[in-house]
Amino acid sequence: MYKLNDGQIIPEIGFGTYKLNGNKGAQSIVSAINNGYRMLDTAYNYENEGAVGRAIASAPVQRTELTVTSKLPGRYYHYDDAIERIQESLYRAHLDYFDLYLLHWPNPKRDMYVEAWNALIDAQKFGLVKSIGVCNFLPEHLDRLEKETGVIPAVNQIELHPYFNQKDMRKYDSEHGIVTMDWSPLGRASSVLKDPTLVELAKKYDKSVGQLILRWEHQLDTLPIPKSAHPSRQLDNIDIFDFKISDEDMQRINGLTKIDGRTKNQDPAEYEEF
Repeated sequence: MYKLNDGQIIPEIGFGTYKLNGNKGAQSIVSAINNGYRMLDTAYNYENEGAVGRAIASAPVQRTELTVTSKLPGRYYHYDDAIERIQESLYRAHLDYFDLYLLHWPNPKRDMYVEAWNALIDAQKFGLVKSIGVCNFLPEHLDRLEKETGVIPAVNQIELHPYFNQKDMRKYDSEHGIVTMDWSPLGRASSVLKDPTLVELAKKYDKSVGQLILRWEHQLDTLPIPKSAHPSRQLDNIDIFDFKISDEDMQRINGLTKIDGRTKNQDPAEYEEF
């Protein structure tokens, strides 16, 4: 479990829900809950907050056992828009609160993320969300939030996988008491899963490549949020707590990182989310 800088306790691994929509998506999310996941990650732009809410209502666990995350898209960074969209997200999901709510991208060209962050600060005071954080924020964005509002995010969700290990960003987050959460932790199931070094190490530990990667991320003190609609892969992805990667092998995996390792070249210094 991770303890956030505001005191909330959250799980060490989450379940991503991107592209899990409608009844089929809701069923996949129920399956994940049944398979042991207690953190669900969604977003306004995923257009599946309703499916997530339906799954929560259908699953045989109490709402209080789950950590539910959603995110605000950049087009709603005006203060009033932000508060209304958070409320709308809750209505879609049939929830009374989110455990964690994030700004999805800094969108630096529009330069409204500080205003949106003030909205999240107030949403937390209003009881709409328990904890607040950001996605894809760079040190300069985080420094500005702290300087202008006095409130540092609890979480920074960033792209992180063996081809892009985000060493400097992880160091910054750790030094500032921010939990690093990993989106695309398996490289969106790309060629990462076929990497010869990872295949070799997975055989050494008698684990799948996916399990090896997720365990590596766990040992980096980050929080991965893998996604799969298949129950067997869901079980595989969460079964990472019965082995430990050696320091030498951790460094071998770290050595796979690339300067241009982003899967879709979404640089937060320039990328603008719709």
